[in-house]
Amino acid sequence: MGDWLLALPLPWMTLVIFTAAYLVAAGVYLVVVGLAVNGLARVFKAFSPQMLTPLGVIFGLIVGFVALQTWNDFDKAKVAVDTEASALRVVVVLDESLPEEQRIHLRTLINRHIDEAVNREWPAMAQHLLTLASPPTALVEALQLTVSLKPQDESQHMAQREIIAALNRALDARRQRITISQSGVGPVQWAAILLLGLCMLIAIAMVHSDNRRTCAIAVTLFATGIALSALLIAA
Repeated sequence: MGDWLLALPLPWMTLVIFTAAYLVAAGVYLVVVGLAVNGLARVFKAFSPQMLTPLGVIFGLIVGFVALQTWNDFDKAKVAVDTEASALRVVVVLDESLPEEQRIHLRTLINRHIDEAVNREWPAMAQHLLTLASPPTALVEALQLTVSLKPQDESQHMAQREIIAALNRALDARRQRITISQSGVGPVQWAAILLLGLCMLIAIAMVHSDNRRTCAIAVTLFATGIALSALLIAA
């Protein structure tokens, strides 16, 4: 599915997906009903309604597996972002114990990392362009700075140790969010969902081709299900 669609606000994404689903359903309805009028009604009625059950089960399983993968990635991404933010907050809180020069330098590096994450890394992750080969220069410098400090008392020693641990957590969380940004619903998975949904629409229209009103209702209902499934994954 196109990145332009996934980047839309939820109301517009909903409108586009449901409109596309209903247009496809209307096309399937018109084609099948038109062919039934032209002499294929007997062929369509010979199609067993029992075939809808295995098709529906397969469709449900594919949607379920893809949705589960997507939601798990979403939850892991939230945890990674929260962990990184919390770790950086710990650094800012604990650096009060450090000498002023080192404290100012450390906060400058932390602010630089946040600025890079917001303005460079997040747009790159949205395009699946950011990889682990891109080092977090500011965080690495902050870690090196903290390690090189010479504590003057026990409080600075404890602060140094906790800041190093927090920076390592931030680095690990950054690695996780970048790794998760590389995953997603691939074109083959989208193709499987959409093509199987199309097969279901055609099969439903064929089974009910002798009654136009029933056919229209059945096709519309299943198109709604397809659109809702795609929206749950895409959103």
